[in-house]
Amino acid sequence: MELLESRDFSREFTFSASRSGGPGGQHVNKVNTRVELRFSIIGSDLLSEDEKKLLIYKLGSKLNAEFELVIVSGSTRSQLANKQLCIKKFYAILNKAFTIDKKRIASKPSRASKEKRIEKKKLISKKKELRRPPLKE
Repeated sequence: MELLESRDFSREFTFSASRSGGPGGQHVNKVNTRVELRFSIIGSDLLSEDEKKLLIYKLGSKLNAEFELVIVSGSTRSQLANKQLCIKKFYAILNKAFTIDKKRIASKPSRASKEKRIEKKKLISKKKELRRPPLKE
């Protein structure tokens, strides 16, 4: 896959702003600084069909019913800074989705770890044995 940063997704973004909570005092109640970025995976011209399928599969829980990726940022008092944070988060999510996971290779427990486990079991067994009342003869 080619690098995602080389593609300009900005024309496919839809931004909206709303009032944000957090620091800012009276300023927060007057200014729309919270930014929401929407990106339609199905409607994208820059993604191939295979890439779209992969994104829908990997980002399934982050997508809405229209297969849109919605990213929200309201952590700063500046709308522009929140917009840049949304874009940064977008590329981070896409890069993570497109990275190929390493296949796990099953390994066998070592001889020392097996012996350690058995020794631990014996210690627990001995401790429980000492808790029992002595046998009456």
